[in-house]
Amino acid sequence: MAVDYTVIVVYLAGMLAMGWWGMRRAKSKSEFLVAGRRLGPAMYSGTMAAIVLGGASTIGGVGLGYKYGLSGAWMVFTIGLGLLALSVFFSARIARLKVYTVSEMLDLRYGGRAGVISGVVMWAYTLMLAVTSTIAYATIFDVLFDMNRTVAIVLGGSIVVAYSTLGGMWSITLTDMVQFVVKTIGVLLLLLPIAVVKAGGFSEMKAKLPTEYFDPLGIGGETIFTYVLIYTFGMLIGQDIWQRVFTARSDTTAKWGGTVAGTYCLAYALAGAVIGTAAKVLYPNLANADDAFATIVKDELPVGVRGLVLAAALAAVMSTSSGALIACATVANNDIWSRLRGAVRGPEDDHDEVRDNRAFILVMGVAVICTAIALNNVIEALTVAYNLLVGGLLVPILGGLLWKRGTAQGALASVTVGGLAVIGLMAGYGILANEPVYYGLLLSLAAYVVVSLATPATDAAVLAAWRERLAGRGAPELASEPVPAPQ
Repeated sequence: MAVDYTVIVVYLAGMLAMGWWGMRRAKSKSEFLVAGRRLGPAMYSGTMAAIVLGGASTIGGVGLGYKYGLSGAWMVFTIGLGLLALSVFFSARIARLKVYTVSEMLDLRYGGRAGVISGVVMWAYTLMLAVTSTIAYATIFDVLFDMNRTVAIVLGGSIVVAYSTLGGMWSITLTDMVQFVVKTIGVLLLLLPIAVVKAGGFSEMKAKLPTEYFDPLGIGGETIFTYVLIYTFGMLIGQDIWQRVFTARSDTTAKWGGTVAGTYCLAYALAGAVIGTAAKVLYPNLANADDAFATIVKDELPVGVRGLVLAAALAAVMSTSSGALIACATVANNDIWSRLRGAVRGPEDDHDEVRDNRAFILVMGVAVICTAIALNNVIEALTVAYNLLVGGLLVPILGGLLWKRGTAQGALASVTVGGLAVIGLMAGYGILANEPVYYGLLLSLAAYVVVSLATPATDAAVLAAWRERLAGRGAPELASEPVPAPQ
């Protein structure tokens, strides 16, 4: 394993080095939180694909393939569909708003009264998303070094916190590009063909497995519908995803770069399912389907390649973890803390803004590591995160973009009713039940429509300012935005 260990150590050292390099570029709030809003198509596509394809998409996607066959691709497939929908229909408008958070968008649309409550819901979502990614370090480091769970979480989490705190979005962008390349080579170009060959090829896989393993709908219609509801719609509204949209240097980059990333996700989904199906042929009696990825990597890959593929798994986890962490810290600082202390924003001190956001990343990072140590169930934590996001925020966000009659009171009612309904229904039905997000979303929609129609329409001046921002005019940053660097 010496060669494999060397590959992993070099990879981790490279992540820290890029964090240090990113620190030298992150001199303003815009540079630190959204990479100066100047990523070109290549970097934008790579980093967007990296953040949405995390440990759940890699290790979990292979596990679903092991359990259900090719239909196990549906979870990651719906993530890709969500990213495609966001890119084609909404990303250009989102990029033109020139904001930093989803809550700032809600304030612009509804007149400045939806921010704190929506910020709390978004913060809870991004925190739990970061926690689930951090827990996944335990699985990977256990395969690599037979390491204690707590030590593995602290080690992996500390590296992500370090490079994220140093350089903010610039460091995360650079590391995500490396992680995208490593994932592509490790999973698509190496593990996928090797797994299929080791399993005897597709003909042998079909001969040894039940026919339902090759049924595109074998996982079940209700499960597919739930994936669409949670992951496809979740991609449309998550702060971690929107913050990447804000990094695009133009609305065209956001639209077409995101479309490329979404298409890549569809291919990655199928690859994970095929790898899991091959693992079922090779190891038919694994106690836990999520062990399929680690088992096939450990037992079937040659020296050096094994280290690269495990680095790819680390890359998948780290990209999602760092993206969720900076999103969590951005929401905590800009949407919650600054509002609660009643700060009146004047001309911004960029140096202080960078220092404050860096401190919040550090604090949130420590909180994420401690929470990850305390929790054991990744799926439950991820389900809580997405249920809160979709049940509480989907309706007021999409309503604000699509329905001009929606009001601030309707948005607040929607967030409150949807969020509380999801929490209450999870307590009643169980965290992993489908009913909480179904009924929570319906109640959120009903509250939004009824209260919006029962209250005065949004002020015409607010709507006029909103339309100006959607058109790319009137944003306070535009006058001082740096000239995009050639890419």
